[in-house]
Amino acid sequence: MPPKKKGDEAEKPPPLIGRIGTNLKIGIVGLPNVGKSTFFNCLTKSQAQAENFPFCTIDPNESRVPVPDKRWDFLCETYEPLSKVPAFLNVVDIAGLVKGAHEGQGLGNAFLSNIGACDAIFHCVRAFADEDIVHVEGDVDPSRDLEIIHDEIRLKDIEYIKKHLEPLERNVTRGGGDKKKKEEYDVLKKVNDLLHEGKWVRQCMWDAKEIDILNVHLFLTSKPVIYLVNLSEKDYTRKKNKWLVKIKEWIDKTDKGATVILFSGALELALLEMQSDEEREAYLKEKEITSALEKIIVTGYKALNLCYFFTCGKDEVKAWTIQVGAKAPQAAGRIHTDFEKGFIMAEVMAYDDFFEHKSEAEVKAHGKYKQKGRDYTVIDGDIIYFKFNAGAGLTAKKK
Repeated sequence: MPPKKKGDEAEKPPPLIGRIGTNLKIGIVGLPNVGKSTFFNCLTKSQAQAENFPFCTIDPNESRVPVPDKRWDFLCETYEPLSKVPAFLNVVDIAGLVKGAHEGQGLGNAFLSNIGACDAIFHCVRAFADEDIVHVEGDVDPSRDLEIIHDEIRLKDIEYIKKHLEPLERNVTRGGGDKKKKEEYDVLKKVNDLLHEGKWVRQCMWDAKEIDILNVHLFLTSKPVIYLVNLSEKDYTRKKNKWLVKIKEWIDKTDKGATVILFSGALELALLEMQSDEEREAYLKEKEITSALEKIIVTGYKALNLCYFFTCGKDEVKAWTIQVGAKAPQAAGRIHTDFEKGFIMAEVMAYDDFFEHKSEAEVKAHGKYKQKGRDYTVIDGDIIYFKFNAGAGLTAKKK
């Protein structure tokens, strides 16, 4: 996850399309009855309603999911703190979209606005047959279902851009319009052409100025997507399914290079209902498979362009979420705004160095304990102690 380095400091990352922040969300999107709420329940170990009829999830359910990390586990084992706080992924279960949602079909407008409130998308597609679970389109056809959701989101952006492009066009064609309006018009015209070609905003190259304009509008099609293919337990175990080839063909044609993760809602639900970790481990070992949830959570967290650093001590081991590319003072500000205002330095241990030497004292003895200033770009997994001016000439240190 760490950004590439140039010398001792990390390079500044390229500008990103989307909201900047640490409280970002990823939404679960798909047609009704494809396994979204079951997946959400397993992911969050919550009890969102999951029934065999469309629109059972009327209001978006939201939950925070701990990000699994063996580094955090090791630090907790080492320090044995009173408080243990991992990083979290904010996940929203959005009710099923249907064909025509962009025109208000089903409960389309409300659901599409819920996608707008998210910063990335888990696109869940059904690739299992079950006569007891009704498919809203009448039969199972994952590539068709992928196309429906892909187009509904794209068409909603076309509807949005039409409202904004026309007044800008009048302003620009009349002459005398300001330079910023012309720049915005050019970007929106480019977006409009792209959408009418069947593509998404994030599938095009944009420069920094264009991204600044895109981040005013926050198009639905600018959001990163992770495709989750929901298989039966049998197909997941053998990693074979009659629809997988067509799914791959659709991804290669429509969203080449996108991340695709196979999972089984039926398997994850069965594991959730087991009484103990030992029972779950024994079941997975017998089937020679693993749960896909950990991979899904970590991939979703990275899709939001997030990483984290650790503060460690006997009182607390905590993972602090930051944006990739954040500088040391910004990271300090995650703990308290006064830390950023009065920032003096960051004392940094790389996690790998701590894991190798097992203690802060040994890291120091091997010359790997570093003092970093304001220009230091925090790297995922850094263990940091901040020194800051607490006022009145006093210096405080936060572990």
